[in-house]
Amino acid sequence: MRTILTVLAVSLLLVTSCTGKPEKNRPGPFFTTETTDSTSKSFKSMKFLTPEERAVILNKGTEKPFSGRYETFSEKGTYLCKQCHAPLYRSEDKFDARCGWPSFDSEIPGAVNRFPDADGKRIEIVCARCGAHLGHVFIGEHLTDKNVRHCVNSISLEFTKESPEQILQTETAIFAGGCFWGVEHLMKKAPGVLSVTCGYIGGTKDHPTYEDVCSHKTGHAEAVEIRFDPGRTSFEALAKLFFEIHDPEQQDGQGPDIGPQYRSEIFYTTPEQKQIAERLIDELKTKGYRVVTRVTPATTFWEAESYHQDYYQQKGTEPYCHVYTKRF
Repeated sequence: MRTILTVLAVSLLLVTSCTGKPEKNRPGPFFTTETTDSTSKSFKSMKFLTPEERAVILNKGTEKPFSGRYETFSEKGTYLCKQCHAPLYRSEDKFDARCGWPSFDSEIPGAVNRFPDADGKRIEIVCARCGAHLGHVFIGEHLTDKNVRHCVNSISLEFTKESPEQILQTETAIFAGGCFWGVEHLMKKAPGVLSVTCGYIGGTKDHPTYEDVCSHKTGHAEAVEIRFDPGRTSFEALAKLFFEIHDPEQQDGQGPDIGPQYRSEIFYTTPEQKQIAERLIDELKTKGYRVVTRVTPATTFWEAESYHQDYYQQKGTEPYCHVYTKRF
């Protein structure tokens, strides 16, 4: 059974399941943002932020100089926004300014916005996609030929060895089919899948926690966001797998997990995904399946707390409520 982890004011953890029965070894919480534009609707995928990350990214703080992970980092690849995973800087534009923070003399076109800082002197830089605070930009220091220095907090960044072009060529699929642990575990094994993230979607509250979702008051579903290479797989292939690793006939639940957060739903990001999902549902119905899966436009996808990610991989066991059943 699933659990609700509540952080008490005295820092004690009380672990209970959504149905009130205790479960052992359920880790404890914390939380954040990606925007992917599609031809049908723009949606955001918000990452889980720690309190330290929130202090800088949301509250415009500054990390201590010479303390960040990327200050002297020199691998080749792309620096992303920590909150929304948008590509911000190329490694070839990074240079050692010896200032204590990662420095870049150019951003990926359109990735960064500039605003007058509240101090009235500096220019603040933020992620153009989600507005996350990055740091400040300085002009006229003559440190490189471009004569520009983006002074960025390491805590505002993530790094990937992929190029911006590779990142932008990927596609996203979002499926809800019961406990996201099992869907994540099985989807990760599919060819062409680059990453699978557990999270919440389809509700009314920003930054929902696991406890919020289990309360049934926000309308969110437990879901997975799948980033895949369209050159190696397709949305249709992943959607077929989705219908074969959960029971699309079970209403508001999956196996022993009962509740609206465990509903079967496809959140499409393009008109093509909607058409494919509806066609597959019609195909299953002609085979006699009483499919209850909803097909809904994608809205904000909120990444779940870190202890929900890679759950079965960390535990070394297999899903208890998701089993492959061939239907196509």
